[in-house]
Amino acid sequence: MPLGTTSGPLFLGSHHAIERIVHKQILACPGDTPIIEAARRMVDTRCSSIIVVEDGNPVGIWTERDALATDFSDPSCFGGAIADVMSSPVKTIEGSASIGEAGMRFQVEGVRHFVVVDASGRPIGVISQSDVILNHGVEHFLVLRNVGSSMSRPLVTVAGDCPLGEAVAQLRAAHADAAVVIGPGDHEPGIITERDVVRLIAQGTASATPVWDVASRPLISVEEGDSLLNARQILDSRQIRHIGVKGEDGRLKGLLSFADILAALQYEYVQRLDEALRERDEALLQSRRDLYLARKVIEATVDAIMIVNPRKQIEFVNPAFTAITGYTADEAIGQSPGLLHSGRHGAEFYAAMWESLDRVGTWQGEVWDRRKNGDVFPVWLTINTISDDDGNVTQFAGVFADITERKKTEEKIKNLAYFDVLTGLPNRRLFTDRLLVAMANAHRHGARLAIMFLDLDLFKRINDSLGHGIGDMVLIESARRLSASVREGDTTARLGGDEFVVLLPEVARIEDVVHLAERIIGKVRQPFVVDDHELYVTTSIGIAVYPEDGTTVEDLIRNADTAMYRAKEVGRNAFQLYAAAMNAGSFERLAMESSLRHALEREELHLAYQVKVDLASGRMSGVEALVRWLHPEMGPISPIEFIPLAENMGLISEIGAWVMETACRQCKSWHELGLPKVRVAVNVSALQFHESDVPAVVRRALAVSGLEPCYLELELTESVLMKRVEEVAGILDDIRALGVRISIDDFGTGYSSLSYLKRIPIDALKIDRSFVRDITGNGEGDEIVSTIINLAHNLKLKAIAEGVETQAQADFLRSKGCDEIQGYLVSRPVSPEDLVSLFDRDLLPADP
Repeated sequence: MPLGTTSGPLFLGSHHAIERIVHKQILACPGDTPIIEAARRMVDTRCSSIIVVEDGNPVGIWTERDALATDFSDPSCFGGAIADVMSSPVKTIEGSASIGEAGMRFQVEGVRHFVVVDASGRPIGVISQSDVILNHGVEHFLVLRNVGSSMSRPLVTVAGDCPLGEAVAQLRAAHADAAVVIGPGDHEPGIITERDVVRLIAQGTASATPVWDVASRPLISVEEGDSLLNARQILDSRQIRHIGVKGEDGRLKGLLSFADILAALQYEYVQRLDEALRERDEALLQSRRDLYLARKVIEATVDAIMIVNPRKQIEFVNPAFTAITGYTADEAIGQSPGLLHSGRHGAEFYAAMWESLDRVGTWQGEVWDRRKNGDVFPVWLTINTISDDDGNVTQFAGVFADITERKKTEEKIKNLAYFDVLTGLPNRRLFTDRLLVAMANAHRHGARLAIMFLDLDLFKRINDSLGHGIGDMVLIESARRLSASVREGDTTARLGGDEFVVLLPEVARIEDVVHLAERIIGKVRQPFVVDDHELYVTTSIGIAVYPEDGTTVEDLIRNADTAMYRAKEVGRNAFQLYAAAMNAGSFERLAMESSLRHALEREELHLAYQVKVDLASGRMSGVEALVRWLHPEMGPISPIEFIPLAENMGLISEIGAWVMETACRQCKSWHELGLPKVRVAVNVSALQFHESDVPAVVRRALAVSGLEPCYLELELTESVLMKRVEEVAGILDDIRALGVRISIDDFGTGYSSLSYLKRIPIDALKIDRSFVRDITGNGEGDEIVSTIINLAHNLKLKAIAEGVETQAQADFLRSKGCDEIQGYLVSRPVSPEDLVSLFDRDLLPADP
């Protein structure tokens, strides 16, 4: 059945019903029609769609956009049935709807064709985007908008020698309806569009054909400063749907289509302005009161209008201005437009705006303004310069609309694209995006990340026995439990069905991932109560780690999925790491955790002491207490391994209190032996500082040991001081009031402002060993160390260097005025008994 055509643009206006412009005849075919035959009929009738009918009823539609999905690499697919590739269901619209309403539907639903039906639902014709643009009657709006303001999509280009099948695949991947074809040499570019793809299908063109041979040439172009009305007229007269847009330098910047023009129309504004203009035209026929009527039109528009004089003072505002901003005319007139400034834009933003007005006489863009009540809101603002006959600027006319609802709609559309509708979790697309970013970051920093693939065990039984409604509630609650189990920076996503995935972008230790998996298994295992049903669900988890288990998104997800199935094979309600070695390592770590819980009561922990030396005298000035763990089976275990483990297990405060009390007792025993009195330094971790009452721990250690407070020193890292500075300062004041000294350990390795040094009570800065190691005598490391020493002395603090291993380092530090050092040059950490022999010795040649 051929498609009828209208006699040409009627320019009816947006308020007229679409039944006046609808194509009364419908191009249709049965569902078993071959794709190539359907394409030929569309080409022969110059139609952009064909309706698929069965038993006289439309069941689907195949459009030029759908043609992009055709696999040109498989010519046999041209003979496939149109029903297999059609879009369904068919989008319909009643013939009584206005042209303006149709335009809004096209924008919101993202389609290009509607089947028009009468009040009973019977099809009476077809309408396309092009029909709306050509009959909307908004020439007065299109002439005010330039082409450059309406381009919204990036330019897609393909090389002329690119095979046709590959070019179509690029269009499909870019979600584009047209691409510019770059020809050989100095040839003007061509274009390939969805309409060309339909033509090529109709011709049975081979996939390997160079796209240059089948592209439409040359590409018709306009300047970006041309009006949309001019562009529309060219599109209509040439019977094309795309036109190239060139910049001021003559280079191609993009493509403009009918869809772009449709997107540029502000329908609510256009419809109301149409009504006001129609009223004005009728009134002008009766009287010459055009000035009065023009003012009424301005007052009736839903957009705010503000007239500003060259001195940047507001001269006029309309009622919509008051409705949108809250400022009355009396409050606004005479004020600067800065009355509305939200503070979100800097001076350079407004300078660029006025520069554009001075240069081209217009400016348009999104601005955040502030209402009288203080609310900040987005507007779309257009400013035009008004000049007299001599070219002198007399006013600036600003028109703006509150686009809060539009941005909310955009956010909803974004959520539909990136979030799962049922659970609200990120979907596969957003998860993949975040995983790609996390992988790039991990690669750049040589770090690890992990993903967990989760499947609810036997979930199908719930759906089959209780229905999908109950199943959906279980999925929603599972999503909530998963989200509550992970860290703020992690991502929990639903891939579909009962499959979830968790992204851990920062993994310091595999054991942390194992603990999280155990926590999630425990959370999911708790009973679900849904509509008086008490349900029990478990989950199987597979874990893959980057880069060990894969360096691509596909590899990581596949390997995590494989590990998940291993977990099901071993009995469900469990987790498995993809790498067997990691499984072994994680269980070894779990065994270490079990032993650490009993290390204190079994007296497996002990302290070693490392000497601090006064650089001026070369004699011992203090010692630092260092905790050690001697496991009866595993042997010595490094603090680098068990201290983080203790923090994760919540044991660090208990161990820290034992270290402080033991160190104080040992120091007191040395004093009782008559040895020279020196201070003992004890490290306090950030977690211990924030989890326990450190002043109380100090008071108890001093009380039970009898050690004088002046001989105890606490060493804190910068990370302790950066969290809640005022609260930390108060705690340190309490400790200093006891007479205990405080020093900052590993100074210079933090990332925070040094302003805290003046706000908290400290006695010394310890220069991190990484800086000491870089001392060469004439390098950058020397300057850093010198700077820290000078900083300490300027603040009336001691400077202590740790990690000193060579005499050259010690000589340099002495020359720069460093007060104390510690390191292997003087002594390694030793037992309390071995330390006794070092008290009265010259450990370092004194300052000559």
